[in-house]
Amino acid sequence: MRRHSSFVFLFCGIFLPGILGFPQTNTSIDCDSLLPNYEAVPQTSAPPYIIAVSFDNFEPGNEVQVTLEALKDVGFKGFNLQAREIDGDVPVGTFKITDPNTKGMECHNVTNSAVSHANSDVKQKVTATWIAPHGVKDLQFVATVVQDLEKFWVGIQSKTLTPTHSESVNGTGKSKRKVCFE
Repeated sequence: MRRHSSFVFLFCGIFLPGILGFPQTNTSIDCDSLLPNYEAVPQTSAPPYIIAVSFDNFEPGNEVQVTLEALKDVGFKGFNLQAREIDGDVPVGTFKITDPNTKGMECHNVTNSAVSHANSDVKQKVTATWIAPHGVKDLQFVATVVQDLEKFWVGIQSKTLTPTHSESVNGTGKSKRKVCFE
């Protein structure tokens, strides 16, 4: 019996910290609740992170550059970023993965409907390209950002983006109208 308890103690001392520690790449953030897959309480203070977007308006097929960035030298190890209609709880659109620190996620059976961390390295900034779908309303990008096992923020929001539904906007989000001077 004494040998068995020594083995359990040794096993727990060697393997459990690696299994429970955040730096595992299998740590994920739920698509719906945006909560990490471990027991902890989100921070209620203002997040030290922002979500910046390249355009205020979009058309179906537009590509919008989305950047998640630390405001100070705090960095972050994990995140989940999605576009959601205002008051919506399901990701809309898809992401092109362009940053090696990011990977696409499948939420609600849609490939790359969210973007997440590809590793547990400390990051100051990550960028992804979001492709606007047809038939969506005003939206925001929302994120959960994990600084470490004890500190994470849920529901960080970008500014609101509005669909233009105009034929005068091309795939880059810029106007195609010509200016004439007489």
